[in-house]
Amino acid sequence: MDISVGQKHLVVGVDYTHDGLGVAKIDGRTIFVQNLIIGEEAEVEITFVKKNFLIGKISKLIKKSPDRIQPLCPVATACGGCQFQHVSYEKELEYKKNKVLRAFHNIAHIDIQAAEVLGSENPYYYRNKTIMPIGYDRHRKLIHGFYKARTHDIVAIDQCYIEDKRSSLILKTIKELMTEYSLTPYDEDTLKGDIRRIMIRTSFYYDDLMVVIVTNIEKPVNFETFISALISKHPEITTLIQNINGEDTNVVLGSKEKILLGEGKIKDKLCGLDFNISSKSFYQINVKQTEKLYQKAIELADLKESHIVLDAYSGIGTIGMAVAKHVKNVIGVEVVKQAVIDAKENARINNIKNVKYYEDDASDFLVKMAKAETKFDVVFVDPPRKGLDQKFTETLLEIMPKRIVYISCDPATLARDVALLSEKYTINKLVVVDMFSRTYHVESIVQLTLK
Repeated sequence: MDISVGQKHLVVGVDYTHDGLGVAKIDGRTIFVQNLIIGEEAEVEITFVKKNFLIGKISKLIKKSPDRIQPLCPVATACGGCQFQHVSYEKELEYKKNKVLRAFHNIAHIDIQAAEVLGSENPYYYRNKTIMPIGYDRHRKLIHGFYKARTHDIVAIDQCYIEDKRSSLILKTIKELMTEYSLTPYDEDTLKGDIRRIMIRTSFYYDDLMVVIVTNIEKPVNFETFISALISKHPEITTLIQNINGEDTNVVLGSKEKILLGEGKIKDKLCGLDFNISSKSFYQINVKQTEKLYQKAIELADLKESHIVLDAYSGIGTIGMAVAKHVKNVIGVEVVKQAVIDAKENARINNIKNVKYYEDDASDFLVKMAKAETKFDVVFVDPPRKGLDQKFTETLLEIMPKRIVYISCDPATLARDVALLSEKYTINKLVVVDMFSRTYHVESIVQLTLK
């Protein structure tokens, strides 16, 4: 069958992709359709044709799934921020569990029969970190929002239903003040404009609130007056930072910052401990689910008072400090300098004396520990999306800690790494944690025990 853009075809949803797109078949060819639920019949319009796959959009739903619900957000189907607002939460959790199990089957060739799933009590308004680009719509009106999937086109939103509610009000004011004081949004094509993005970080347990204005130049016209007006209108802002990023890059934050209000950090609580968070520090975006995650990770670690523990990719020290009261010593390693500074300060304010943090690449540090014949009873790893590198994995297999607790935000790299570690380790338990409700992202914990 000759298939071209603009044609309409009847399809039935049969699966989902790793990033939450519906999957169907047309004459044996795979078509990806946003917002199509498994079992639904729909008329789809072809929008993109490649040799190996097609992309389409729903033009008419013929048979709706009983799992389809009305999204809270009016632009949920257009915005790239959420993928599952139109699906019942139970089915979203089922998708996430199957996504992890499928990764282990397809990549690691390991079939895991059961996985515990820790869902959220409230899958909305949970994100404590917002990063929004500012731009113009086609009428030259200032808008903020998320990028449409696979584009750099901003989908305008007035309120995001997975972000902290306070963020939307501040973003609305920023747009109004930008217009009032003639500040312009950054244009990626011309590399001109005053304000690139807004980052807002909020505390769950305290009233702390951070606003970071990312500017293209150091001294935009009227910027000081703009900042004064923002502080006046939103006294709930406890710290305000200007970050200067004049590079032609997709990286959000530049290297230079100015603290315009407060201390340049906010405080939050995890598992009963206080943590200072700076603008560049990694901090889990869903506090309540993070507490479930850490409690489960500690349980899987089977810690003893005599244990020496390594906290690799330790960030600002959240996991290591939650573990510290259960063990003899914790050693943390993190490559980001500011995060290590924060971790040491966090240990001090919580009066935790049996933790020590090092600024180093995790793999290089582990090699040094192996050469020094330092023994670890338990190793916690919580790497970035790319997972563990070969050097780290090989060194783990060399030093052979009794137990590894692997926390991952990417099932594919988790499965790849576990397959390598399975040479000497057995997978005892897999836990799926819904840290990122209403999106396709999923967090997992694997307990690995030395054979």
